[in-house]
Amino acid sequence: MLSRRSLCALPLAALLGACGFKLRGKQTYAFETIAVTPEKGAAVAAELSRYLGDMVRPVAPPAGGVPPEVIVDILGETREKVIVALNASGQVREYQLRIKVRFRMRSAQGRDLIEPTDILQERDISFNESAVLAKEAEEVLLYRDMQSDIVQQLLRRIAAVKTLEP
Repeated sequence: MLSRRSLCALPLAALLGACGFKLRGKQTYAFETIAVTPEKGAAVAAELSRYLGDMVRPVAPPAGGVPPEVIVDILGETREKVIVALNASGQVREYQLRIKVRFRMRSAQGRDLIEPTDILQERDISFNESAVLAKEAEEVLLYRDMQSDIVQQLLRRIAAVKTLEP
């Protein structure tokens, strides 16, 4: 009886192993050092720098320092709140929150590795006048979630650059 179960379990285990599932490992990059130049007050640039950690260097290193191999320029970060729906009495019922980030990646010599590109995230949020504080807190959480999604997209696009040579 035990051997029959093990014989039935063997093909099932083989199917699970062959599905291609693999945990996401650490990103590998074609460079060792990077600089992130933000627009003033850009939260995306700060979070991107935090994810890249020890790889981040200043664009203009101190005397005797080594300049970064690549530079990610955050050209713009825009947050919008747009009315999507109104109720019968003309009061807001639903908003759409948007974050748009424009960036580019270039080598230290100035050659574009990623042309200026936009990344846009949108989320819908309902609105209720009786729960204004709760909706404001939800809005902050949604903006933070969109920002994290954008940073993850940036990291994947940066990792897709395989060579720094022309």
